Amino acid sequence: MSRLVSRRAFVTAMGATVMTAGGLNASGGQMQQAAPWSAGTEPPKLKAPPNACDCHMHIYDSRFPVAPNAKLRPPDASVDAYRLLEKRIGVTRNVVVTPSTYGTDNSCTLDAMAKLGATARGIAVVDTSVADAELKRLNDLGIRGVRFNLVQSGATTIDMLEPLSKRVNDLGWHVQIHMLGDRIVETADLLQRLPSPIVFDHMARVPEPAGVDHPAFALVMKLIDKGRTWVKLSGAYADTRTGPPAYADVSKVARAYVKAAPRRMVWGSDWPHPTEKADAKPDDAILLDLLADWAADEATRNRILVDNPAALYGFD
Repeated sequence: MSRLVSRRAFVTAMGATVMTAGGLNASGGQMQQAAPWSAGTEPPKLKAPPNACDCHMHIYDSRFPVAPNAKLRPPDASVDAYRLLEKRIGVTRNVVVTPSTYGTDNSCTLDAMAKLGATARGIAVVDTSVADAELKRLNDLGIRGVRFNLVQSGATTIDMLEPLSKRVNDLGWHVQIHMLGDRIVETADLLQRLPSPIVFDHMARVPEPAGVDHPAFALVMKLIDKGRTWVKLSGAYADTRTGPPAYADVSKVARAYVKAAPRRMVWGSDWPHPTEKADAKPDDAILLDLLADWAADEATRNRILVDNPAALYGFD
């Protein structure tokens, strides 16, 4: 049986310490808040602490041109729509990640960051032709890393990873890597010699049902032990075979990460869930509530939601 407690049992256990993100209505019931591209309307049972950060989300805007070779071309997911999600789940900081849809054009991300203001940071996509002056401009605008999406690939290649890691390390940035677990193992030597910090997307895409017994998990833990690697506790739906609401198989991996290295974990929604069909979007309240299972104590959850993002992305 999964260790994930039911949503009702969670509220009972936490008692008066737990408030809903949406507050209470006049009759004392929970407020409901719909957000585009997210299933459900109930707020999470887990109250997000002040300055909680969603460390992985995207904005899509048809005003900006799509890369010719883009594999994912979702409909618009605006800043205003994301604000509804923030209100629903209770986060107040966020990291806008340039999606593969726009190639190396970061205009949509920068536009979103400007609208979101001081509570936003960004992750850009660049290739090896990027000028030093452009990297400095991006840094001044709040970009804190560069992403390599080697799953929905197109804009960047594995050969660009090491030279760009060297360049962004001088800015205090990291390389963010979206790579399937099997390929992570294949590129172990390269990953272990990168000079910059590494952030793995979506729990490093450790395959199921192998989970923690897969060599990708051991390799990521080895990199974490070197002190410069982080993991995003996001995309629980990406590799699960058991599915929601417990995501029992992936939850075993998440719990193992948190137990071994709570100081190297951050959480992300992955809104608007571009890999999932429009009629099968996950419930972001459930995704946040998974942290009650993955990190059983409040102090660890606060570290994952507040302290670790502040250190990684440079929030005050």
